[in-house]
Amino acid sequence: MRRVTLPEIGTFEAWRDEARALLGAGIPPEEVLWQRGPGADDLFTTDPPQITGGPTTVPRGFVDLARLVVCHSDPERFARLYALLWALRDDRRLLEDRGDPRVGKLARMAKEVSRDRHKMTAFVRFRELEAPGTDRRRFAAWFEPSHHILELTAPFFVKRFGDMDWAIFTPDLSAHFEDGALRFTPGAPRPDLPQDATEDLWRTYFRNIFNPARLKPKAMQAEMPKKYWHNMPETQLIPELIATAETRARQMAEAAPTLAPTRAGTISARLRLPTTGMPEDVGDLTAALAGCRRCPLWQDATQPVPGEGPLDARLMIVGEQPGDREDLEGRPFVGPAGQLFDSVAQRVGLDRDATYVTNAVKHFKFTPRGKRRLHQAPNSGEIRHCRWWLDLERSRVKPQLILAMGATALESLTGDRRGLMARRGGIERTEDGTPVLVTLHPSYLLRIPAAERAAAEALFEADLRLAVRELAALAERPDR
Repeated sequence: MRRVTLPEIGTFEAWRDEARALLGAGIPPEEVLWQRGPGADDLFTTDPPQITGGPTTVPRGFVDLARLVVCHSDPERFARLYALLWALRDDRRLLEDRGDPRVGKLARMAKEVSRDRHKMTAFVRFRELEAPGTDRRRFAAWFEPSHHILELTAPFFVKRFGDMDWAIFTPDLSAHFEDGALRFTPGAPRPDLPQDATEDLWRTYFRNIFNPARLKPKAMQAEMPKKYWHNMPETQLIPELIATAETRARQMAEAAPTLAPTRAGTISARLRLPTTGMPEDVGDLTAALAGCRRCPLWQDATQPVPGEGPLDARLMIVGEQPGDREDLEGRPFVGPAGQLFDSVAQRVGLDRDATYVTNAVKHFKFTPRGKRRLHQAPNSGEIRHCRWWLDLERSRVKPQLILAMGATALESLTGDRRGLMARRGGIERTEDGTPVLVTLHPSYLLRIPAAERAAAEALFEADLRLAVRELAALAERPDR
């Protein structure tokens, strides 16, 4: 039996060199006894002369794995690594087989070491020491890792705290960074470190960010195990914060603002309204709409948006549905699409104030995306349910001509939304014979690429000019 004793500092490099030599010399794992640091003599082991083997190549993943596993506290870690290295001679792809018990065991050990390193970088608490005769500040910390990770983790602290001198003491090893140089010494008992004046400030901060309404002790201890608590100043507060969490959460709820946002208040007021059917008087249209439950769209919208304009208007303009701005303001065509319509209408001499403007669907249908509400086209069922209100508006206004903007309006007025582009610019009729001029919806113009917008807007403008001419022609007819 051959005994290999590895140093406490530079353990990985020493194991790598020894394993390479043993593998090159053909010495099998069962003939090697590994130990770290000075150990007791063994009657069955010897310290034979040093051997040197030939060149050895291994998968890159094995080197990364070994660098972590060597830091594990399991006394069999060196033997397990060498056994896997021995097996890799015959199967170079063995390391990819996580179902292999040897590979799986070492992978779990590496993961435990990585987790311990993360805990060290998060939970080390430095305390300032006096530094007479030097401009560099000095700090020291005590930490009790579960594995031998100090040598592996020290470069993190060198990079982060390179402008000061510091020392980290652990039971296994101690690290000292002085004047830009890192060195290691054997482990030491816990030193008597002075209190740090900034710890009171840190405790105050921790107390204020502790959220009692989201208290999850098990999750907290999974991330910050109790073994680290006695070295961290803020953890002295945890028992009290847990004990008073319920009371503090109740106080927070009582102190929370009670005034609902404007939109929430509008929705709450609407929900308290009774569900209404056909209004007895058409003058009650707006009030009746507020209680509409004919389709589910009322549930998410802020409010219904009725039509507006003179009740003796000769032209009725029917759009698709309210947009985000219309939903919030309660008026039709006040958003970007409405502004585009107003611009084109002004060019062709169409007076919006003399028309009755409404939508085929009265509630805003949308999909939430963060803080935004993205428009969704109404389906046929929603159009059919809301047609009841549009028919009521038509009977109230009795327009001579209806301008149907978009496929939704076309379906509501004629029952068929297909072939909008082929039908635009034409005049069709509703069931009661009212002429309907088919055109695009201005929101379509806002969605298409800029290169195509000018041509589409020209078609839209031509349709509005046709509407002006049709109104003039209807006014000259004797039956009108």
